[in-house]
Amino acid sequence: MTLYATLDSPLGELLLVGERSATAPGGTALASLSVPGQKRGAVVQDDWTHDPAAFAGIARQLRAYFDGAQQPFAVECAPRGTDFQQRVWAALEAIPYGTTTTYGAIAAAIGAPRGAVRAVGTAIGANPLLVVRPCHRVIGADGSLTGYAGGLARKQLLLGLEGAAPEAR
Repeated sequence: MTLYATLDSPLGELLLVGERSATAPGGTALASLSVPGQKRGAVVQDDWTHDPAAFAGIARQLRAYFDGAQQPFAVECAPRGTDFQQRVWAALEAIPYGTTTTYGAIAAAIGAPRGAVRAVGTAIGANPLLVVRPCHRVIGADGSLTGYAGGLARKQLLLGLEGAAPEAR
């Protein structure tokens, strides 16, 4: 059964989507966290169940994040994506709060060849868990803001919140 809830945030209304899990805190594994107008963002389906209580734990963590807490998210995620995407997404989760890295550094971190930077960018762009899996912390090799499914203004807002915002170019 697919569950969903919405949460007001500085990014706009977040859409949280998950599924029941016996091992997840609160009993829900997060499958998607998206923002309005996001490329490939989730859209509520007729057979989904609106259940804000199922997302109470992640909602608390997200509010704390937007209030400036520097805690890593403790969320069980519903498995999605290819093996390559999973490796890239695990590397995203290792980027510390308040820091940035580059697409090339992510490729190196997962042992991908130098020519795989574009594939890394594609995998990052397919990240279904904005904010929680911090793809906003990945910037261009020249230090510029590049690519973000939620839009560059939101990426800059998130990096600014964390004290790591480069200038948009």
